[in-house]
Amino acid sequence: MTTTAQAKGRAPEARLSADEARRLALRAQGLLGAPDRRGGARGVLRRLGAVQLDTISVLARSHELVPYARLGAVGRAEVEAAYWTPRPAGAPTPHPHGFEYWSHAACVLPIEEWPHFAFRRRAFQARGHRWHVMEDAERSCAAVRDRLKAEGPLTATELGGAKNGGEWYDWSETKIAVEWLLDTGEVVCTERRGWKRVYDLAERAVPDALFHDDIDDTECVRRLVAQAGAAMGVATRADLADYHRLKAEQVDAVIEGTGLVPVEVEGWSRPAWADPAALAAPARGRHRTTLLSPFDSLIWDRPRTERIFGFTHRLEAYTPKAKRVHGYFAMPLLTGGRLAGRVDPGREGRTLVARQVSLDGAKAVAPMAQALREAAEWVGCDSVRIERCDDARLAAELIAALD
Repeated sequence: MTTTAQAKGRAPEARLSADEARRLALRAQGLLGAPDRRGGARGVLRRLGAVQLDTISVLARSHELVPYARLGAVGRAEVEAAYWTPRPAGAPTPHPHGFEYWSHAACVLPIEEWPHFAFRRRAFQARGHRWHVMEDAERSCAAVRDRLKAEGPLTATELGGAKNGGEWYDWSETKIAVEWLLDTGEVVCTERRGWKRVYDLAERAVPDALFHDDIDDTECVRRLVAQAGAAMGVATRADLADYHRLKAEQVDAVIEGTGLVPVEVEGWSRPAWADPAALAAPARGRHRTTLLSPFDSLIWDRPRTERIFGFTHRLEAYTPKAKRVHGYFAMPLLTGGRLAGRVDPGREGRTLVARQVSLDGAKAVAPMAQALREAAEWVGCDSVRIERCDDARLAAELIAALD
C-alpha cells in the first residue's frame, strides 16, 4: 500500500543518517539537551502529549518514572500535581492540568487535548457499548449523572462500589456506567485519590474554552498526528499511527495537512516524516543517563525501538515467571543516547535490589551504576544490591562500581 506522500510524488525534503534520526527522536522526547526544569513535570506532559498509566509500582508507578527520566529527582508530589487537580471540599472547580483518556493506552493527557479526542468519544457513542454491557444503561447512567450533579466529584466506591465481588474485571453496574460516560465524554477524570479515579461531570470540570466537540473527525486526527510527529521528531506512518492508536488510513488521510515533511532515513525501509522545527536546529546537548519505565513513550513501539536503537524491548510482567527472559519489570538503561542494558528492580526496605541485570559490554557498567544509585536515592533507598547478572565478569565490575 502506498502512502499519501508517495502517491502525490513528494520527494524527501531531507536525508537523515541513522544517528541523526536517533538524536532527533531523543531530543523530541526530552532526553537530549538541558532538562526543562522551568516547565517541570507539567512541561513533560505537554511535550509528550500523553503519559501512560499503569497499576504496576516497583520503584514507582510508570507515570512518575517518565518525568524522572527526563528531569532527574523531581518531587513525586510535583508529578501528581502536574497531572491531576484536586478540588478541596466546597471549593470552586480549579482549572485542570490534565485528564485521563484512551490514547496510546490509558493515559493522562494535557487538558488542552480534550477537543482532539472528540472523534474517539463519538466512535464509542456510535458503537453503543464498551466491553462490559449494562443491564439497564439508561437507568444506571442517569443515576451516575444525578449523583455527580448533586454531590460533586466522586470515586466509583463513593458512587456505590466498583466491583461485584469477583475478579478485578467483574465490574458493578455503577462502575460500567461511569466508565461508559467517561468513554463518551459526559464524565471526566481530572483527579485521583489514593490511585482511585475521581469522576466529575465534564461540563463542570473541563474549561469552557475547551469543552466542545465541534471539531470534525478529520481535524481531530490531523492535530493528533501533528502532535505525535512533534513528540517523536521523526517517524514512519506506523509510528505516527501507534502513538495515539490511530489507523494507518487515518494517518494517510491527514498527513499532508500536518506540517510534517517527508524525509528519508538511512536504514529505514519505509518513508518517514519529520517535524520541521526539529530539522531546523541540530540535535545537540547532554544525553540523559537514566532507567526508563517499560511504558515510556520513547520505547512504546517495539519495531520503532528496534529500528532506532537496535534494542529489543518487551514487558514481561504478564509473562509466566518461568518464561521471563529479563524479569518482571525490566527497565532499559539509556546512556549516551543508546539503550545499553536493562535491570529488573525491586525494593527490600531501604535497599534497591537489582534482581536481574544485563549489560551491553563493559562500557555500560559505570552508567548502570550511576543510574541505580540515582534511582535508589530518588525512592529513598540508601543501598543497592545486585542479585543476578547475566555476565559474571560484568557483575563483579558493577558491584565494585557501586561501592
